[in-house]
Amino acid sequence: MITTLADRIRGLASLFWREVAKFGAVGGVAFVIDSAVYIWLFSGPMHGSEVWAKAIATIVASVFSWVANRFWTFRHRKQANVVREAVLFAVMNFVGLLIASGCVWFAKYVLDLNDKPSLFIAGSVVGLVLGTIFRFFAYRFWVFNEELDAEPAYSHDHEILELHHKEKSAAEAASAGPATGEFPSIKN
Repeated sequence: MITTLADRIRGLASLFWREVAKFGAVGGVAFVIDSAVYIWLFSGPMHGSEVWAKAIATIVASVFSWVANRFWTFRHRKQANVVREAVLFAVMNFVGLLIASGCVWFAKYVLDLNDKPSLFIAGSVVGLVLGTIFRFFAYRFWVFNEELDAEPAYSHDHEILELHHKEKSAAEAASAGPATGEFPSIKN
C-alpha cells in the first residue's frame, strides 16, 4: 500500500514538474516577447500610455503562449473543442492582463512612480510573476483539463491517475453502504 502510494505521488510529481518546466520555457519566451513589445510601445508609439502598452504587449505574448502551451506544454491535455479552449484561454489571459496592468496602474497612480524602470518592474516583473502563477493553475485546471490521452510518453502517468480514480471510487462505494438501492431491513 505504501509503495503504491509513493509510486503514485512520484508519478504525479513527475508529471507536475514536467508541465511546470515546459510552462516555464514557454513563459520565458513569452516574457521576452511581452517585454520587448512593452518597451517598444511605451518608449515610442504609446509614450504616456504605459497601462495600454502593457495590455497590448500581454495580448501579443498571450497569442504565442496559447499556441506553445496547446501544442507543447499541455499537448496531452488539450481539448477537442478548440473554440472552447481558446475562449477559456482568452478569459484566463484577460485576468492575467488585469493583474499585470493593475500592477502598472498601482505603481503609477498609487505609488506615484513614473520613471520607466519602475513601471517596467511593476508590469514585467511583479505583474508577470503574479499573472504567471495564476495562469499556470488556470491553464492546468480549467483550460487544458482533458484526461491524458494514449500518447506513449504519458501512458505511465495515465495509469497512475487511473489507479487513483479507481481506488477513490471503491472507497466512496464502500462508504456509501448497500449498492442495491434498497433500504436495509430492520429486525427486531
